[in-house]
Amino acid sequence: MEFQNLRIFQPDGSFVPGGLTIEGDRISAAAPSADAPDMGGLYAVPGLVDLHFHGCVGYDFCDGTQEAISALAGYQAKNGVAAICPATMTYPEDKLTQIAQAAAAFVPGAADAALVGINMEGPFISMAKKGAQNGAYIHKPDAAMFRRLQEKANGLFKLCDIAPEVEGAMETIEALADEVRISIAHTEADYDTACAAFARGARQVTHLYNAMPPLSHRAPGVIGAAADNEAVTVELIADGVHVHPSVVRATFRLFDGRVILISDSMMATGLDDGEYSLGGQAVTVRGNLATLHDGTIAGSATNLLGCVRSAVKMGIPLGQAIRAASTVPAHALGIEADYGSLEPGKLANVVLLDDELNVRSILLRGQAI
Repeated sequence: MEFQNLRIFQPDGSFVPGGLTIEGDRISAAAPSADAPDMGGLYAVPGLVDLHFHGCVGYDFCDGTQEAISALAGYQAKNGVAAICPATMTYPEDKLTQIAQAAAAFVPGAADAALVGINMEGPFISMAKKGAQNGAYIHKPDAAMFRRLQEKANGLFKLCDIAPEVEGAMETIEALADEVRISIAHTEADYDTACAAFARGARQVTHLYNAMPPLSHRAPGVIGAAADNEAVTVELIADGVHVHPSVVRATFRLFDGRVILISDSMMATGLDDGEYSLGGQAVTVRGNLATLHDGTIAGSATNLLGCVRSAVKMGIPLGQAIRAASTVPAHALGIEADYGSLEPGKLANVVLLDDELNVRSILLRGQAI
């Protein structure tokens, strides 16, 4: 399968004119022939990588069923996402075990995004910054508990969120840093505490700005600590609700090459306004705003490609938005050999977009869907 006259995404966020040749499920090193279809200068971008979302089309990852995971994977693929790392909510260990076992048993269909990991967003978080998480199930950080769950998940946990200021957090970060990517989340940590967590091996910040102290000129907090540590990536929800456009633009400047766009989507994504749930709590969705009944923002109702479009409308160059939604998260998850760019040898996950960023075609592992 060959295409010519494309604007092809590069790992640095630039685009170059050229063509693509697909052989089997991989991108080939061969240049397209002269008689390859002319794609009219469409943008060719890699299938996106969503490493933090909860649900869509009426299902939640924490349903813990094959039906739910399949629905999530199918919807994501149809919306340009090739690899998913869905997030758990704060639940007791037996419920998390059920979710882990369901994920380990999942086999994607031909039109499903690949399940490349699980993001353990709860329960090792701060009660004071729990956000839409269920405080009844918050648990102090526990390396042994994580390892039990990891065994049930057959190694699928790729991210583990921890509030570094709570009892046992630093010891747990140090114990697990070589086994899973630690992300600071739902936290009251100050600058020094966050720096200490990064020194012990934490390498990410979950939905930057949300569920943490703000950046202040005298109290820079987690945000300032992350900015000072070049090894740390930061998640950002650019849905137009969670973070102001000015702050989105500032974040891409401050964390150049270290931003990971996430959707943080919940089950209402892809459906009409109405009443839904997240982590066992009732959620009201109006437009792209999802809230608990007390007004707390409860995830988003926007998929990752929608967040890319939103970021571009906010003034982020398309290439940088795609980089943040594909290349950077692929590296964070350790799947960059197969995902995150359109280089020869990688899986042929290709999304073709027009100038208005409408999807014109999607190839998933070399097959049109």
